[in-house]
Amino acid sequence: MASQLTTEQVTAALSTVIDPEIRKPITELDMVKSVDIADGGAVRVGVYLTVAGCPMKDTIIRSVREAVSELDGVSAVEVELDVMSEEQRKDLQTKLRGGEPAKEIPFAKPNSLTKVYAVASGKGGVGKSSVTVNLAAALAAQGRKVGVVDADIYGHSVPRMLGVDGSPTKVQDMIMPPSAHGVKVISVGMFTAGNQPVVWRGPMLHRALQQFLADVYWGDLDFLLMDLPPGTGDIAISVAQLLPAAEILVVTTPQQAAAEVAERAGAISAQTHQQVVGVIENMSYLTCPHCGERQHIFGEGGGQTVADALTKTLGTRVPMLGQVQIDPRLREGGDNGVPLVLSDPDAGAAKELRTIADTIAGRSRGLAGMSLGISPKRA
Repeated sequence: MASQLTTEQVTAALSTVIDPEIRKPITELDMVKSVDIADGGAVRVGVYLTVAGCPMKDTIIRSVREAVSELDGVSAVEVELDVMSEEQRKDLQTKLRGGEPAKEIPFAKPNSLTKVYAVASGKGGVGKSSVTVNLAAALAAQGRKVGVVDADIYGHSVPRMLGVDGSPTKVQDMIMPPSAHGVKVISVGMFTAGNQPVVWRGPMLHRALQQFLADVYWGDLDFLLMDLPPGTGDIAISVAQLLPAAEILVVTTPQQAAAEVAERAGAISAQTHQQVVGVIENMSYLTCPHCGERQHIFGEGGGQTVADALTKTLGTRVPMLGQVQIDPRLREGGDNGVPLVLSDPDAGAAKELRTIADTIAGRSRGLAGMSLGISPKRA
């Protein structure tokens, strides 16, 4: 009977509606403005949007209708939209940040449980971004909560490679990152018109990275991957300053010329006191489609050379995490926005990337920057 339908039942149903950007129930975010039940079971739900012109409003409307329609006694569902006031947005921002200062970088806090991996290379063209997006997608496919910062300011390409076509939404001075394949992404390319180049120097680069880390609402991430520019420039130094606990993944190709510069990219950790997790050799070989023989197009041994050299330089073992073979589908996946680990998980390159993802997922977080909860013994 329609008369048996209660506001409490409708509210409980609405608690299953997840905001597509913030990834929390709309009831928890105080987005439910009103619930009215008319005779005959017609339900009218008022919903606050965080900002006018919210790009996900259609998704929210659809989700509310679906959730409420499943209740017994509901004959129709009408959704009325409103927009939060400035005060409501401030309250939401405070709630999302847990009352913490707005400009604090959550991943830099000693009690952070997020593993941060900075993916570095000595030179461009070694497939660093392809490796980053496939590792991120592989981790997300495991059910992990993953974010990617496209910190390659001049050569940003991560959004296209992950198939992100949405734009960030701003709530007060907090930014909600778009996502694809379960991976949240932020990139300077989302804030520039068309394909305009970014012409910035050190201080502006540092500030941009700081905003990506502090002003973006990432939520509770298991992993944050950062696609760094090639080399040992301003961004690499800024990452060390802003996220001292970030660990480094070095990507290289087999050729010795690439290995030499990749070694320098990893050796910077000796000065920044960061840990190098390991070396990934990309474009290791091409498997002949006819005879199955491996053809070493770019030479052999570069990845192991880098791992051995960094082990010697840093005084701690730096392993070779894997060798990713050349596969045209890896490039096609980047162009189409569907990483190979998702489109063809049984491909040789995809299997290797998923194995590397398993390896880094199984590592415990480094002790750098963490409070150990001990104090000197008093005499």
